[in-house]
Amino acid sequence: MCLVFVCIKPVINFAINTYIRKKEGRKCMNKKSIFIYCSVIILIFSFCVFITENDYEDSIETNAGTALSNKKIGWGIKREKDNKQPDLGKVNAELINKYEGYCMGNSGKKYIYITFDEGYEAGYTEKILDTLKENNVKATFFITAHYLNTNEELVKRMIDEGHIVGNHTVNHKSMPDISNEEIKKEVMDLHLAIYEKFGYEMKYIRPPKGEYSERTLNECNTLGYKTVMWSFAYKDWEENNQSGEENAKKMIINNFHNGEIMLLHGNSKDNCNVLGNIIQEAKNEGYEIRSLDEFEK
Repeated sequence: MCLVFVCIKPVINFAINTYIRKKEGRKCMNKKSIFIYCSVIILIFSFCVFITENDYEDSIETNAGTALSNKKIGWGIKREKDNKQPDLGKVNAELINKYEGYCMGNSGKKYIYITFDEGYEAGYTEKILDTLKENNVKATFFITAHYLNTNEELVKRMIDEGHIVGNHTVNHKSMPDISNEEIKKEVMDLHLAIYEKFGYEMKYIRPPKGEYSERTLNECNTLGYKTVMWSFAYKDWEENNQSGEENAKKMIINNFHNGEIMLLHGNSKDNCNVLGNIIQEAKNEGYEIRSLDEFEK
């Protein structure tokens, strides 16, 4: 607004002075009236600029020239009792599906998809991999660049043992807060690093912090990625504030449901220690634990 005023002020002064030279008899009255009038015009113009700037933030044009909403959405679910599928929010789920993403599978199939978010290593992933191998289960691990750079052997083991390695971006930035070019760099720098080290092509991405917008979903899809959200998660990521193994087991088992995409954090000691029990209980209840490559909507 200040910039607009600075730019227009000389024009206003010129108009005032010109008018005064022509109408010398009403110098004070007209000068005051014109100043008020011009001030109102400036306020209106500045308001329009403000609205335009905010519209730009909420609706950013893609390379194809189509304006997509950049309204930040934080993924969340409403749990249901009796192992029913949770409420994901119809509008949000439809948006994920629109851009070929996954958030929950077929309601008529007793399938569970286990995924882990791996931002850093706390010493539990090796045992998690051991447990998955013992139970012949394939999972998906969403990793950051930091995780890759500090745990290359574990990432190699994930790939060698048939698990999926997914993209959790280089720096774990909230995607709606950054430009399309920055998103491309956050995604593709990690993509290329994985490919150069292991010849492995990643194709699934989980938005950092579970935050996204239609623009970011479109951008990831344009880069060849499917966005993967979740239909179950719990507060397991605070390494020094674990709920205890029995509580963790109860929380996870009580929320089994058809088509579940289970989100666990690899830095959780509880998750590590109860994973075998979780897998066995799921199988006992008739669930089949599948890879995301076998996902059914």
